[in-house]
Amino acid sequence: MRNVIFLGFVCLLTLAASAQQNNNSSPDAAGAGATASTSDREPLASPRSKDFWDGDDPNLVNLITHPFANKKYVQRQVTPIRDRIHELEQITSENSQLIKDVDTRAQQGIQLASEKTSMADQHAGEASNQAQLAQTAANEASARVATAEQIVGGLDQYKGSAQAEIRFRPGQTVLSKSAKDALDEMAEPLKDQRGFIIEVRGFSSGHGQLAISSSQKMSESVVRYLVLNHQIPLFRIYVTNLGNASVAGEQTSAKPARGGRVEVNVLKNDLSASN
Repeated sequence: MRNVIFLGFVCLLTLAASAQQNNNSSPDAAGAGATASTSDREPLASPRSKDFWDGDDPNLVNLITHPFANKKYVQRQVTPIRDRIHELEQITSENSQLIKDVDTRAQQGIQLASEKTSMADQHAGEASNQAQLAQTAANEASARVATAEQIVGGLDQYKGSAQAEIRFRPGQTVLSKSAKDALDEMAEPLKDQRGFIIEVRGFSSGHGQLAISSSQKMSESVVRYLVLNHQIPLFRIYVTNLGNASVAGEQTSAKPARGGRVEVNVLKNDLSASN
């Protein structure tokens, strides 16, 4: 009877040792395949038992159930896999966060580029408006220059608008009433006007310096009346004393009139007419 029990015990030991060797060979093959993979991470380490019992109590129950239904054995096999799964989940979360950050930066870059483009378009529009304003100002300046050239060209172009002849008796230099009336009629429209000059030319009978002096006194009477009674600026009056000389182009009579006369001409510039 003891021999039968001993033989049965030996058979159980043989079966347990064979199963242990099969388990040891399978993780080695899985480790070799993981080493050959392209992953940069270390492969899962195969469990290495310290002895046949692998920490279990050496009793008959553990001998019959080991290693197929032992809870500790299963935990030792599953724990590295669970740790690796947890590590992969952490890496996946980190990668997701990195992708999210990259996408956020890309969106910010796109928005910034869009804002820059809008700003560039706005500046281009403003530059176009400034160019149009500059062109308009240039056209206005060109028109003003043309007008100024026309005005400058007509500054010395005067035309006669009124004329009066003041007669004096021989030896007389005082203005008569009819002479004053003629000067009033001529000077009254000139009030508050610009762009005109008054030409005063004195003539007198006689000869030489005496005739010139006499014509000067008559001209001074006319100028004095215009300045004092009509506030004509003195710089607008031009006086020429000719004595008994005749003006070129004028028809003279055979016998010059006795006494003297003063011719008063109002000359206006075309600029004043245009204004």
